[in-house]
Parts: sequence; structure tokens; C-alpha cells
Amino acid sequence: MLVLASASPRRKELLGTLVVSFQVLPANIDETPYEQEAPADYVVRMAKEKAQASIHKYQQQAADLQDKAAIFIASDTSVVIDGNILGKPASLDEAKVMLRQLSGRSHQVLTSLCISNLEQDHLVAKCVSSDVCFRDISDVEIEHYWRSGEPQDKAGSYAIQGLGAVFVRSMSGSYSAIVGLPLFETSQILSQFGIHSLEVLSP
Repeated sequence: MLVLASASPRRKELLGTLVVSFQVLPANIDETPYEQEAPADYVVRMAKEKAQASIHKYQQQAADLQDKAAIFIASDTSVVIDGNILGKPASLDEAKVMLRQLSGRSHQVLTSLCISNLEQDHLVAKCVSSDVCFRDISDVEIEHYWRSGEPQDKAGSYAIQGLGAVFVRSMSGSYSAIVGLPLFETSQILSQFGIHSLEVLSP
């Protein structure tokens, strides 16, 4: 049994390309960065805490609903520029601030991955870094983009898999990680837990 500790439809879709069957069991955590916490440390901590919170929630279920061999997978994505983490915008003004920072420049997208068994005595965590370069973006474009509804729940105020792709001049690294789940690393780590994607997907 594989359990995805995320409510993100993007992560659910990506994980579905590797495995046929899994449960979704997100749990709320405090996502506030620590003072002077490095972005890479932050995203890894978030993935670990999401996995741990999901495990705790799973353990509260009735015993007959639990699978002692369950494997939990969690991830977190942050957009980073000038060493600062850009979260999800709560307003058009916040989106403007973020997208103006990204306009015409390169930034990093850090995506963490944590996979753990139920007992948490086998836990693997990793951070994947990708670079994205934006073209110049006008304020009018930012306003139009905001009205599309896409930036409002996205780190850094954009989605590379959606309309936000029109801002991307180039990228290097893992496209799936930028979307929300690094498939190469996920497949590699799942194999350490006995889950082999190509075998699982074979007819």
C-alpha cells in the first residue's frame, strides 16, 4: 500500500504515472519557515513533516483499516530567488510582487521528496533543484494571468504546466519536479522500498 501525503491534484496525477493504486491522505502542518532557515533545508523539512503527519493520521484509523507495510510519500515545492522563498500569493498585489521579481530573470525551484515506512525506521529524503528563466513580464500580463485563477494556489504565483508556461524562456533540471513531484527520484527511491514502477505498470 502506497499513501500520498498530499492533496495536490498535480502530485496525484504525477504519481499515477508511476503506480496504479495508492491512497491519498494529506495532513495539515505549519509551513512557516524557521528564521534564517536555508530554502533547501526548509523544503526537506516540509516533506518530512508532511509524511510524519500523514503517518500519524493513518495510525489513528481503526486497526483493521491499517496496512503495516504501508509506504508514505510526501513532497514540497518552493520557488527561490535571491535566497528568498516565494510562497503562494494571497492577493493580486502579492502576485505582482512575486512575478515582478521573477520577470526577466532566472530562479530556482526546489522540490523535496520524502518516502517512509509506517514505523519511520526506513526514511529517505531528497531535494531536487531546477533552474527556470523567465522572459520580461508586463503588469498588464500579470493582471490577466491573475484573473485566470491559476496563480492563486501556486508557489511563486505561476504554474509551468499551465498558462505560466508562456513566461518561461528556458529551464534546466526536472520538469516533473517543477510541477510538483520529481518522477526520476521518486521511482529510484520507491525501488528501495520494493516498489518498482515498470513492474507495477506491466500488464
